[in-house]
Amino acid sequence: MKNLRFLEIFQLVKAYPNPFGAAIKVVDGFDLIVPQGELVSIIGHSGCGKSTVLTMIAGLNDVTSGGIIVDGREVEGPAPDRAVVFQAPCLLPWMTSLGNVLIGVKSVYPHASKKDQHDLAAHALSLVGLGSSLDKYPREMSGGMQQRVGIARAIALKPKVLLLDEPFGRLDSLTRMELQDVILNILNVQKITTLLITHDVDEAVYMSDRIVMMTNGPGAKVGEIMTIDFPKPRERLSMMADERFYGYRERLLRFLDDCGHAKEAAKAVKTA
Repeated sequence: MKNLRFLEIFQLVKAYPNPFGAAIKVVDGFDLIVPQGELVSIIGHSGCGKSTVLTMIAGLNDVTSGGIIVDGREVEGPAPDRAVVFQAPCLLPWMTSLGNVLIGVKSVYPHASKKDQHDLAAHALSLVGLGSSLDKYPREMSGGMQQRVGIARAIALKPKVLLLDEPFGRLDSLTRMELQDVILNILNVQKITTLLITHDVDEAVYMSDRIVMMTNGPGAKVGEIMTIDFPKPRERLSMMADERFYGYRERLLRFLDDCGHAKEAAKAVKTA
């Protein structure tokens, strides 16, 4: 049975000390409930705290107050039930693609046989289209191929939650679209609950079940949530030909534009 409260984020606050005394709340009261298997994008202007929220869910950044629960357990630090794919894959250059994936597999499954560890890592690489590139080193791979290794490294851990922090931000448009479909194809089979941080409006609409729009920081929170009513698996050309796609896109752009005007107005008040 699908868990409708698989990931729960309630009244999440992240504050950093201010040299003048009072702490600055970058994120202030972020609330979100994500059902099992859903892909939710988080979008907002630079500096609104999107990546801060993601790193707190990952357990890489301490929570000032509030809480995060994954599958009934409160997050208290990093753990393999939450895997992160960052914008830069950060591969070890002296290891092959297989070796880079095996690092995490061996750490999470230390009691598995070497064959099982190898097979798990190789399978993850095959899922991202690198089944014939197990022995390639990062220097022998394009940026897109390196990011595929980063994705394989994450999914090989069989996480409960996949956290994607602008994973396609450094890639060209064609490679970006290819990897969007790689991720969606994997999620359609494995049903991993996923959060995607992105600046790309089209990407958010194409990939997401819901899109969370964050208000400006400091003191950012959920401003609006939009449900994307397209069936899965997604078909890019049919979506792009559907007027609903552009309705969702326009609503997102309107929200971001309003936030942009609010940001400029706040700056004007400060400098007045």
